[in-house]
Amino acid sequence: MSWASFISTLLFLLLVVGGTTPAVSQSSEASEPMCYDWGEASGGAVSVLEGEAGWLSCPLFSHPSVYNYTSTQSAGHNFFWYRVPKGHDLEQPIPYSWRISRDRDRLWLQPATANDSGQYICMLSNKSSCSKIAVRLTVLRPDEVVRDQDCEPPVAVAPTPTFIAFQMGGFLDCPHLKDARKMADGETKVTWSHKCYKDPLVSYRQQKGDRLQIHLMLGPYQGLYFCRVQYERTGRTLHFTRSINVSAVSPPFFQKLPSILHPGKDQVYAVRQNADVALVCTGLFPYLESSWEIWWTVDGKTLDKLDQHRFSKTNRQLEYAYGDRKEETVLLIQDFQAEDLHREYNCSVRNDRGFETRRAQLEEEVLLPSLELGCGLAVTLVLMLLLFVVYHVFWLELLLLYRSWFGTDERHTDDKEYDVYISYARNSEEEQFVLSTLRSVLENELGYSVCIFDRDSLPGGTITDETLGFVTRSRRLLVVVSPGYACRGSQALLELQAGIDSMALGGHLRVILVQYKPVQRQGWVRELRRARVALVLVRWQGDKSRELTSRFWKRLRVELPVRRVGSTRGGEEEKQLGLMRLHSQNSTNSQTGLISNTIKEPQKILNSAA
Repeated sequence: MSWASFISTLLFLLLVVGGTTPAVSQSSEASEPMCYDWGEASGGAVSVLEGEAGWLSCPLFSHPSVYNYTSTQSAGHNFFWYRVPKGHDLEQPIPYSWRISRDRDRLWLQPATANDSGQYICMLSNKSSCSKIAVRLTVLRPDEVVRDQDCEPPVAVAPTPTFIAFQMGGFLDCPHLKDARKMADGETKVTWSHKCYKDPLVSYRQQKGDRLQIHLMLGPYQGLYFCRVQYERTGRTLHFTRSINVSAVSPPFFQKLPSILHPGKDQVYAVRQNADVALVCTGLFPYLESSWEIWWTVDGKTLDKLDQHRFSKTNRQLEYAYGDRKEETVLLIQDFQAEDLHREYNCSVRNDRGFETRRAQLEEEVLLPSLELGCGLAVTLVLMLLLFVVYHVFWLELLLLYRSWFGTDERHTDDKEYDVYISYARNSEEEQFVLSTLRSVLENELGYSVCIFDRDSLPGGTITDETLGFVTRSRRLLVVVSPGYACRGSQALLELQAGIDSMALGGHLRVILVQYKPVQRQGWVRELRRARVALVLVRWQGDKSRELTSRFWKRLRVELPVRRVGSTRGGEEEKQLGLMRLHSQNSTNSQTGLISNTIKEPQKILNSAA
């Protein structure tokens, strides 16, 4: 019983002995005794199963060492039972009969019925004073009892916990058996069952008389055991059922010293100033039939002795297995200050076998500017994404800009005569494209020196030698690929082979493919199919590529030598270029007839080249 009940009983004893305690309620007439009403007992309602024997004990005699039934009777006190039936407000006397009887301070119901539910009041009085307290009775039907399995018998009273160590034995005694023996007219009979299995119990369990003996405790023997007590009274057979919850625990020969699992010996807690800090301590307590304790101390003082309210603790059970318990206590420090860093924090555990303590080591946490780092990382990622998008969309413009600033003019590093040599199929549609568009833009707009065999070769020369010479003296070989390139151009094939061989031998010549019209791969000549993986292909897209700012010209400028568009030329350079173009034009006009006759004999040229 709680301290409140103990103090109440002590006050009642003082009232009975000396009569000096003030009355709680007083009758209007001076001759009537003062009566103390303690209300309803705090122990909760008493539950009895319908059809079984049950009883009520008066809570006034909960502390027999202070006050018991025998002493009250010797002092001349009278003892009475009253009841307030369920659904009523007035007290009624109890009609005693063969079914309802009183034995000392107990009221027996043999058996209990549903109408017995209600509030029962026990009163102790003499001529000068009285005291009474109420207890509630609940009679349950069998179908109202919660059971783990349907085969288990219904029990209205909570199970009695019992612990038996592994590999050891013990006895089970049915609860309240001694009370039944007092009321029985003869012998009592006890029947045991476990997990829906009734007698006879086998293996390491055996019933001896009214007791159940477990010779060797094993894991399957845990759980609820049910005992049914049967006895005779006034010619009637009565019974009640009780349950015992048996748990297996670790054997006593194991080490039973408590230990601290957390914090470890070298563990350090990181703390921050002006923040709430939680120090966690976990202790392991092996099973013992004794008390145990886990607590924190700050500078050698328990928390109840500290004058600072910033320190508090919370306890909870983490695990319970076979009697061994793992407990956790958390020391909470509100608004952690700099001086708290120099305090001594110890966690301690103790039971009847031993004691252990461990100090919590603290260090101030170095705060990282998480917000600044997060913002900086976000900005960096956004900038990287923007740069990626810009480069993906404007990579040609960026590359051209870089070349214009840091690129090296190849005219200062080699002795080549021409920047570009253009190879194409003669007498085809792409010839007009080469002469009127490609050559014009390269020479007039971009400032490149262009070599075209039909224009720049001298009359009377050998085509093979002239072609090889032009290719060797050029920095780039522009091959205009079209459907007619593979079938019409023996001259073009010679130029292509010469360019590929020069590129393969490690020369300074680079071959660039310009696709004038789409060509299926199977329509390409053998030399192009072999070298395509190592060559750059720039596609002409008709009207979309005519502007100098189109992707075609930007892509082509990336592959050609470095030249700055729009740069001013000196007067002498401009004149020399004009004279060179005029001379080239005259040479082209004088050679037109010879070149035309030469191109018409492709087989002869191939034999000569071979």
